[in-house]
Amino acid sequence: MSIPAVSKFMTPQPFWVERTASLEEAHQMMRKYLVRHLPVLEQGSLVGIVTQRDLYLIETLDGADLADTAVEEAMTEHPFIVTSDTALDEVLDIMAEHGYGCAIVVGREGVEGIFTATDACRAFAKMLRAEAGIPEEAWRPSDLTNGG
Repeated sequence: MSIPAVSKFMTPQPFWVERTASLEEAHQMMRKYLVRHLPVLEQGSLVGIVTQRDLYLIETLDGADLADTAVEEAMTEHPFIVTSDTALDEVLDIMAEHGYGCAIVVGREGVEGIFTATDACRAFAKMLRAEAGIPEEAWRPSDLTNGG
């Protein structure tokens, strides 16, 4: 059995925000699309990442105004970047070793996707079910959440 590439489990074409956008705009996007990580672009090129945790930290500062603060003030430059063919185990090892919450998947055309800790949990669950011989269609997350 070969190790799958990160592209098999990434979230394709993630939402992103411009470097000059306000933190309020970033926060609204995160709430609207239920995401916690936004790649930050400048003229189409990846320049960083801003996370929900970054926004919460800024909100705790005295006098902080999310509407008047640009994303570039809170973003992390040089995020963890991989290509779509990077082996999943390699991505997971690096994320665990460095405490990264995500990896941004890039290709020739720019950002192709994002692989988050949530995606890692889904990948692990899928692999465990496959190893146990449970067909994918036989398992539904609602079985756990609806008392079934």
